[in-house]
Amino acid sequence: MTWDAFSALVTLLAEEVARDGLPEVIVGILRGGMVPAVMLAHRWGLRVVRGLDVVHTLADGVDAAKAPNPVVRDQDSLGDLGGMNVLVVDDVAGSGQTVATAREMVAARGADRVRTLACVVNEANWPPDAEDPAKVLTYLGRRQRGWVIFPWESP
Repeated sequence: MTWDAFSALVTLLAEEVARDGLPEVIVGILRGGMVPAVMLAHRWGLRVVRGLDVVHTLADGVDAAKAPNPVVRDQDSLGDLGGMNVLVVDDVAGSGQTVATAREMVAARGADRVRTLACVVNEANWPPDAEDPAKVLTYLGRRQRGWVIFPWESP
């Protein structure tokens, strides 16, 4: 994916989220989710962006191995989200488990409203018996069968 294509995708997602009301806090799932999280924050003039280190994919390569379940490394990085409207952002969703884990952590920190966004869903990894990604994620940029290489991942 090129920077131009990614920027256009983030713009469309930003407009969709804005129609539902802007969040007070954006939580980017480290590492890839921080790129769109920061882009959205700048677009909306939001200064509260937090990172959550949730590990599911164990390496950076194409079709890299995954841990059986996502692991949150430092949930304290979220701080207090009591009563806040939060948007959880990731670059890609394969099974939806990472975003679901992040959503649970954000809710546990007291967020009043939690919405989720993934720029791309890799349908090749989505479990066939799972709910459709559009029902799991609040906002979904695009669907793709197979691995996506984002512009910041290119050598």
